[in-house]
Amino acid sequence: MDRNTIIGFGLLAILFFGYFYYTRQGQLAYEKEQQHVADSLNRLKPKVDTATAHQINTDSLQKAQQEAAFSGIVQDTSGKEQFFQVENDVFIITFSNKGGQPYKVELKKFKAYNGKPLFIDDGAMNNISYTINTGANKTASTSQLLFARLPETKAANGDQIITYVLKAADGKTITHQYIVKPDNYMIDFNIGVKDPGQWFSDQVLRMNWVARATQKEKDLDWEIQQSHVSFVENNDFDFEHLSPGKKDDKKFVMPVNWIALNQQFFANALVAKDNFTSGEISWDTPKDTAEHLVGIATANMQLKVPQVQDATIPMQLYYGPVDYKILKSYNNQMYNMVALGSGIYAFAKYINRGFILPVYNFFSNRIASAGLVIALMTILIRLLISPLTYQSYLSGAKMKLLKPEIEQLKAKYKDDKQTFAMEQMKLYRTAGANPMGGCLPALFQVPIFFALYSFFNSNISLRGQSFLWAHDLSTYDSILNFSFNIPLYGSHVSLFTIFAVVTSLLISIYGMANMQDQGNPMMKYMPFVFPVILLGVFNRMPAALTWYYTVSNVITLLIQFVIQQYIIDHDKLMAKLEANKKKPRKQSKWQEKIQAMQDQNDRLKQMQKKIEANRKKK
Repeated sequence: MDRNTIIGFGLLAILFFGYFYYTRQGQLAYEKEQQHVADSLNRLKPKVDTATAHQINTDSLQKAQQEAAFSGIVQDTSGKEQFFQVENDVFIITFSNKGGQPYKVELKKFKAYNGKPLFIDDGAMNNISYTINTGANKTASTSQLLFARLPETKAANGDQIITYVLKAADGKTITHQYIVKPDNYMIDFNIGVKDPGQWFSDQVLRMNWVARATQKEKDLDWEIQQSHVSFVENNDFDFEHLSPGKKDDKKFVMPVNWIALNQQFFANALVAKDNFTSGEISWDTPKDTAEHLVGIATANMQLKVPQVQDATIPMQLYYGPVDYKILKSYNNQMYNMVALGSGIYAFAKYINRGFILPVYNFFSNRIASAGLVIALMTILIRLLISPLTYQSYLSGAKMKLLKPEIEQLKAKYKDDKQTFAMEQMKLYRTAGANPMGGCLPALFQVPIFFALYSFFNSNISLRGQSFLWAHDLSTYDSILNFSFNIPLYGSHVSLFTIFAVVTSLLISIYGMANMQDQGNPMMKYMPFVFPVILLGVFNRMPAALTWYYTVSNVITLLIQFVIQQYIIDHDKLMAKLEANKKKPRKQSKWQEKIQAMQDQNDRLKQMQKKIEANRKKK
């Protein structure tokens, strides 16, 4: 391992930790920029604790019913909230006549981290509503009104159609129609309005959307870090991080196609087919709550109501996994919710989409074990970069063979660093050695590593996949849990992380035996620092990532041994270097400039020597 290889790994380490710093600090950047409005919505809204929420909802419902009855709106004759359950291949959805909206959504193909049913929409804390006119200078929220449910109908293609109706005394209606498709996480939600001018005084529907996300993964803090509020504004996808214990908001001034509370692996999204005209969304992640909340998103969005007698506002609701293939099928940029690379590391998403994801899917469609799929994918990646790896070790071997001559130059020009540097470059050039050759493989692996980091953190197909002792490759593996937290390490022991660190240390130890510059203390100990730091950084990473890193390190050790012992013939290489020195070489313009600088430096030295000699004579 020559000095330039060490520099390459040093650059890799800097970029690696820079990435984690960016992902950690990026969550706070928006908060600082929006400090002057961070709590504006909170100041305008009364605080309601969970213990009294049900009683307040009941009181609000009774008040809204009284006002509606007074203004002539005909509600569900039962006078109480009733539920209706619909099921397709992927979820069980429960509707409520209170507001004529979804009340609870259970995903059938997934479980929460503790093995319990996984709910996306869970109860009264989630809400879809808007304000309507109920009389002269009187308004009411649809979430507090009882809609009448019409009989369910089924289409020939298997679609289930659920319809809720709110009727005024004069026969004018508001209709909520939901179309649940057989094998689809997206629900069509059509709001039908007869005589919109009666219900909306300015032809604007002001929709309030509240989504609450609860813990679904083993590591709540990590899940929060991987969660976002996502949206498409003016046809451009963007997102904002959820910050633990913080409250932020985002104002929209351009058309918005959809908004979503985007957890690590699941999402709750509201889509406006004709776009929201404007609005705002706020999100909050309370700390230390009994509900283990990931985040609460509250949006107030405006929709233009068509100025026709019978208006229809087409919308959609998404309750499902953050799966690239599924979201890609909707053709509305929702696939960007899969965090395959963003910010200054946006290049990673193109590597993931164009190479890593297709390769993973190819192997996973043929092999049941996700651990074996990752191992095969690792081998393929290492094979693809093997030419660069060989060139790196070849460069290192050349540098090692030239070491005695470099030492002679050091002794000759020990007081003249500039001349030494020029003579050193001249030696490299004539011998045909590239001092930067050892950096290339390490630098080339940087984008691949960042792509894989994003891939393993966001690939839902790894969720629940077991391998060896790891029960779930999408989160850390643990062979021992502590009752306390060790700073910079955690409260558990990840065995895959230990293997990754040990194999990294073995690479460093093997490289020390071939290091060109063992006299430099920094170069001597730097290879050991990076693996030790990985112990703390990787301990909470997905087991899939640390397993990949372990396999990659083992392959690196094998490649190092085979290349050094069986492929590179050091005697032949030395003979080639000597032959290169004897070949006439045409200097490039840059080399001519370097030579001119060296000649000028020599002339200056001769002049200085003459001046010193003349002084001594006097």
